[in-house]
This record gives sequence, structure tokens and C-alpha cells, in this order.
Amino acid sequence: MTTSLLLTFLGASMAITVAPGPDNLFILTQGIARGRRAAIITALGMCSGISIHTLAAAFGISAIFATSALAFSVVKYAGAAYLLYLAWLTLRYSGAVRLGQADARPALVLFKRGFIMNVLNPKVALFFLAFLPQFVNLANGSVPMQMLLLGGLFMAQAVVLFTVLGYFAGSIGGYLLARPWLARYLDGLTAGVFTALALRLAFAER
Repeated sequence: MTTSLLLTFLGASMAITVAPGPDNLFILTQGIARGRRAAIITALGMCSGISIHTLAAAFGISAIFATSALAFSVVKYAGAAYLLYLAWLTLRYSGAVRLGQADARPALVLFKRGFIMNVLNPKVALFFLAFLPQFVNLANGSVPMQMLLLGGLFMAQAVVLFTVLGYFAGSIGGYLLARPWLARYLDGLTAGVFTALALRLAFAER
């Protein structure tokens, strides 16, 4: 795989990652409402989910979602239900979570939340199935290995960009959460983002 092709892929991946979208908005609200640590760990969980989609695309599993409406719907509604569950939890404990408490939550809990959100989104699986092959050259050898390399590169740049976003969002969160009267509005904002993401996923079409 040539250097120019890899640089083109990296540029396209970075443009896609920084473009306004639900992932960016979610990390931003996590940082504001829960703090820098929560945003960064959640972002790492979301980025780790990319490995599953890369493996699926590389070995053809994602093609099931492109050909089977039932498989697509099952994963889609499972993901939407999980997001609605997170929205309910946020509202249930509204006002109870502060920056200091958020920092003390187990990293695995935050990581798993981001990971599950990413893996249960069939739109991401279809995106990788459509995006990665555009940069594969049959003359360069094994197609699955090329796609694994590209997926790893995409994940690496997403980790860097999402971590930066989470870091600065956490700084904003530290300022806002020093003012307790804003906490309930931030909880509502977080729940709203979860709900919006769930609806967006539930009504997504193949």
C-alpha cells in the first residue's frame, strides 16, 4: 500500500471524524456533564468498537446487514433500546452526579458504555463496509489484511481526535459544574442526546 494512498485515507478519515455528528456531540456532552476523565474513557470505548466493525468488514460479516433486513433491524433496535436505557438512568439520577463523583466511577463502566454504543450501531458497520474497500488495491495483496490496516489507522486517528475533544469538553465541564444550579440542565442535556441518538438509530434505513 503506497504512502500517498495511506495519506489520502488518513485525510479522509480525519475529515469524517471531525465532521459534526452524533459521536462528537455525545463525547462533548459527556465531558461537560461528567468531566474530562469520563469523556476520554467513553471516547476510547467508542473507538475500540471500531475494531469489531473493521474485523466484520474485512471478513465479510457486515455484508449480512446489507442483505438482511431482519439482521439490520435486530441490531438497530437493540442499540436504540440501550441508548434509551442510558437516557432513563441519567434522568433517574438527575442532579446526583457531580464532577468529583464521575471521576471516581470505574473506568470499565465508562469504557463499556462507549464500546456497546458503537458496536450496536449497524450504520457504523455499513459505513466501514462501504468506506474501507475504496482504499484497497488488489495488486497489494490480501484484501482482509489491507482492510485491517486501514481500520486500525482509522481507529488510531479517532482515538487522538476524540481524546482531544473529550479533554477540552472536560475543561468546560469543570467550569460549569462549579455552579451547581446548572447540574440539572446538564443532566437533561445528556438525556436528550441519548434520546436523540436512539431515535436517529431507530429510524435509520439501510
